[in-house]
Amino acid sequence: MGKGKPFLEVLSSAIHEDFRFPFLELFAFFYVLGTFALSNFTSIMSAQVTTNEAIAYSVTTSIIAGSLFVFIILVLKNVAYGLGNELENGIIQTYFSYPLKRRGILTAKLVSAIGVSLLLFFGIQISALYILAPDIVLPQLGTILLTYVASLSYSLLIAGIMLLLTLKLRRGGISLIAGIILFFAIGIISGIAASFSQAMDSPLALQIISVISPDTALAQYYIGVWDFWTPAFSEVLLYIGASYVIVASLFVVGYIYFSRRLNL
Repeated sequence: MGKGKPFLEVLSSAIHEDFRFPFLELFAFFYVLGTFALSNFTSIMSAQVTTNEAIAYSVTTSIIAGSLFVFIILVLKNVAYGLGNELENGIIQTYFSYPLKRRGILTAKLVSAIGVSLLLFFGIQISALYILAPDIVLPQLGTILLTYVASLSYSLLIAGIMLLLTLKLRRGGISLIAGIILFFAIGIISGIAASFSQAMDSPLALQIISVISPDTALAQYYIGVWDFWTPAFSEVLLYIGASYVIVASLFVVGYIYFSRRLNL
């Protein structure tokens, strides 16, 4: 085999399994539905959003909200059920016969499970921005990209946790349920943190939440949800960087476990 052929074969097999009919068509439909039908520009117009950057942020978060849940469900389906079922049924051992290192196999699986899902997500999202708000896309491209980076951080954090759970438990059902619970838990935890910070007149609780969900700090920077905390732009970047360090650490641990500790 050529140098890259085994990797491409594993990747092709993973994509075929993760996005076989009707999953690709179904999730593409839900992406479009979540992006266009659930976007809410009325609240943006009624809110006190004055700067161009704040408008760009608000518009972007409006179209992200509906489809972000679809994205995390697709990723969890691919990671938990896809990889989990292959571990549980012993299918992953077939890939070990390829002249490919274990980390290459896991990379192919994650490119399919997360990378292709991100391409589908961004393709529909950017198209929606051009259709719904073409005047803000190019002038405020930096703000839009930063919003996506901050908004996706927690979803990728969940994906990393699910990867570790799936590798450890070698089954997908429990991991999928845990991922859905974690996705909704951030809203509850953020609400509790906001109430605590407001009662104590201190942003400490929100700052802690921002380490794993930096969109909290970004929202405060652009639209000022709470009057007791005004983070600087450098502080927002610090939270985003810290969140992705945590995400990267989870995936590194997953790679180490899959390559050295996973016995099949």
